[in-house]
Amino acid sequence: MNKYYLDFEEPLKEYDKSISELSNGSSISSIDNQNIKKLKKERHKLIETISNNLTRWQRVQLARHPERPYTKDIIEYMITDFIELHGDRHYSDDHAVIGGIGFLGKRKIVIIGQQKGRNTKENLFRNFGMMRPDGYRKALRIMKLGEKFKLPIITLIDTPGAYPGLGAEERGQGEAIARNLIKMSSLKVPIISLVIGEGASGGALGIGLCDRFLMMENTWYSVISPEGCASILYRDPSKAEVAAESLKVAPQDLVDVNICDKIILEPNGGAHRDKEASLDLLRETINEELEILEKIDPESFLNNRIQKYDKLGYFES
Repeated sequence: MNKYYLDFEEPLKEYDKSISELSNGSSISSIDNQNIKKLKKERHKLIETISNNLTRWQRVQLARHPERPYTKDIIEYMITDFIELHGDRHYSDDHAVIGGIGFLGKRKIVIIGQQKGRNTKENLFRNFGMMRPDGYRKALRIMKLGEKFKLPIITLIDTPGAYPGLGAEERGQGEAIARNLIKMSSLKVPIISLVIGEGASGGALGIGLCDRFLMMENTWYSVISPEGCASILYRDPSKAEVAAESLKVAPQDLVDVNICDKIILEPNGGAHRDKEASLDLLRETINEELEILEKIDPESFLNNRIQKYDKLGYFES
């Protein structure tokens, strides 16, 4: 049973509790089995009703759900023989990002992702998923290694933004993100970027330039967080819900403007409610995308990326 429920998920709490109590009995009678089936059917209908009527702000809340699968969970579930690589060879090892080499099935890949913590201690260690310049340089170093050995690159995006602290600015936060964009654009290997939670600002973009941009169903991606936008435009962060609607942060909004290439569905009311089923869908989608990208001539990636990003916006005189 889930430990944490968002406001709009509260109606599911009693169903989960009742199903858990009936299922955990020392002996389950045929009547109990019938009741469990009935409750599960009713819960499924309620989940569908909630999922089909989510606002953009509610999707933002789901993207931040503390029980969603994080980068580390995805690596542990999907990647075998994973070897984590550390450090940027300049300053430090940024724990807000995890990266390394492993096997996705029989395919050797490079995987890099932003990592949050599940409690205060972990969040302090992971800096709440906010990368410093050292993290972007570490990510780029791993990407270059992937290019050297002709390995496809997968990046997992889940951040409220790049770290805005004084130390990060002193060490060249903007330059590090800009350099990643320049270098990633010309890498001669396939790049898939996947939003698994939050995708905010340059913090997300710094590892997000790619050939295929995918989003899980209950995630968001924007130039700024709804709270940040509300603080600037309305001088009131409590108007984040209004800002989320104006920003159009949901996956379907990004598909409509050709930023997102594909939405990966989350079964049973969200990835936090059924991690295994969600990650199975994730793995299947990544493999399908890689099979297509691996047929492309490595010399064509730069031009393909230029064409992809040129389509995102234009000016009319």
